[in-house]
Amino acid sequence: MELLEKIRACTLCQEYLPLPPKPVLQLHGDAKILIAGQAPGIHAHNAGRPFDDASGVRLRQWLGVTEQDFYNPRLFAIVPMGFCYPGSGKQGDLPPRPECAATWRAQILAALPQRQLTLVLGQYAMTYHLQKRYKTVTEAVLDWRSQWPETVALPHPSPRNNIWLKRNPWFEHEVIPNLQARVASLLLP
Repeated sequence: MELLEKIRACTLCQEYLPLPPKPVLQLHGDAKILIAGQAPGIHAHNAGRPFDDASGVRLRQWLGVTEQDFYNPRLFAIVPMGFCYPGSGKQGDLPPRPECAATWRAQILAALPQRQLTLVLGQYAMTYHLQKRYKTVTEAVLDWRSQWPETVALPHPSPRNNIWLKRNPWFEHEVIPNLQARVASLLLP
């Protein structure tokens, strides 16, 4: 895919990055499911593969898919708002660089004609992909039925969100079973 090659060669924001640019994403025009996250963490940067960490393990559990299916670009497009590791600050990783979405997002969405489900993780992805504005991630996730079955807001699957998951047991009881059924129906041959 020519677009993917262009993105992988991108150096647009290299002067702002703590490490050399290394766009980490997965993209194919056949993908029915788009995972729109924030930006790759240091583990994903080092591995060159999105969600190659504990967050990815949890996300695959939430989706009810194998690692093999998850990393099949014909099934899942994994496209963060920022493609390169942005560095870290006092409260975790820095926000995604804005240049990525401004430069590439519309082209990426146009290159996914088979997309039937968009999973939105984190406030930057939510601001871009959700029709409605929410004050918090929790508010967006609570309102999961409003854009169902085409779009679902999810909390970040990071182990840092264990407290959020304990405070919001409805998420794993209500949202996850519906999400797993929806994903399974889209992955049927």
